[in-house]
Order: sequence, then C-alpha cells, then structure tokens
Amino acid sequence: MNFDRRTSLKLLTSAGLLTATGGAMLLSDLSVPKANAEDLSDLMTMAPDENILGSKDAPVTIIEYASMTCGHCASFHTDIFPGIKKNYIETGKAKLVFREFPVSVKDLRAIAAFMLARCADDDKYFPMIDVLFKQQAQWARAENPIPILLNIAKLAGFTQESFNACLKNQEVMNTVLAVRNKAADDYGVSGTPTFFINGKKQVGSESVEEFSKLIEDAM
Repeated sequence: MNFDRRTSLKLLTSAGLLTATGGAMLLSDLSVPKANAEDLSDLMTMAPDENILGSKDAPVTIIEYASMTCGHCASFHTDIFPGIKKNYIETGKAKLVFREFPVSVKDLRAIAAFMLARCADDDKYFPMIDVLFKQQAQWARAENPIPILLNIAKLAGFTQESFNACLKNQEVMNTVLAVRNKAADDYGVSGTPTFFINGKKQVGSESVEEFSKLIEDAM
C-alpha cells in the first residue's frame, strides 16, 4: 500500500492518533533524522520508563533502536534474537534496552504499534513486541491495520475501549517521539535496526554467531 498525505491522515484518524494538537505535532516533528554530530555522553543513562529485558546488573548492555514496521528488525527478533536471549540475557551476561525509532512521517503504523506496547502492562511489553514482529507481514501491509492490531492487543488484555484510549493518548505518543527524536538528534541514528553494545555502534543485524561475537568482545 502506497502512503501519500491523504492516506496518512486517514490512518491517523482511524487509529485515533489525530488530535487537535497531536496531528500537527506528528506531521511536523516526525521527519527524516538530521545528520547531527553524535553525542553519546548520556546514551547509557536509563530513563525511569526504559523497556529493559534481562538483569539490570548485566555487564553488557545492548541498546536497540528499532521500528515495528522494519523488516530487518522483524528478522532480527524472530531469527537471531532468540539465540541471543537464551545464551546471554537469560544467563545474566547481557540485557536488552529496547528503544522506539519510527523512521519517517509516513511510519504511522509503527507509531500505533509502539503506543499499544507501551500501554500494555509492564510484563506484557516485550511479549507484545514479539507478537507484533512475528505478525508484522499481516498488520503492517494490510489496507486497514486497525482490526489486526486490535486482535493482537486483545492477547495482552486490551478491550476495544482501552485500545481506543491508548491510540488517543497524547502523552504516550509524545514519549515514543521523544525517544525517537533524541536518538536522531543526539546519537546519529538514521535507520533500523541500530544497536549500541556497551556504547559501540552497530548498524544492521547480524547472524547469531556474529552478534554473539560482538557481545563477547564487549565483556
């Protein structure tokens, strides 16, 4: 499905994302990342609401910037990450800090998906991210993604009412965009997936073996 301005506004309206202030903010602020100089001084500083998988005391920190509509991100989480999770996260050697990065103003479906994950209970954030990636081909390419996203959200305990309320929540949308904008403006993130492994930047996903070596080198 091709996205033009009319289609984008239609999706925003149907998803409940177009509000009196939110629509204007979204269309003006969610632009192509600027090529600023990288300042990684506070990259490893964890916000109170960070989405972290694994022990907070793990010696290796994997920070991932991903988009829910990114095919390479979905491939990483379905094909590579299970091995990384088993060998490093579940053993306490590494933790994953997952940060939202909808890439462009047309990535409205990614914004909606991120908002729903944030609205889920804390223990359901990563399971919902997992399902969204596994079913990406269905909802990200559908003419109308809302019914499919609703069905996924119901697995996490959403009702129709809480689903609608989440997608109209200006604060949640602002949080997603703030994470994305800081990554673009301060850390030089311009595409997904982008990883920082103990602060060392890695663009793109690798095989389990290659990604494991990056973690081992950081230990």
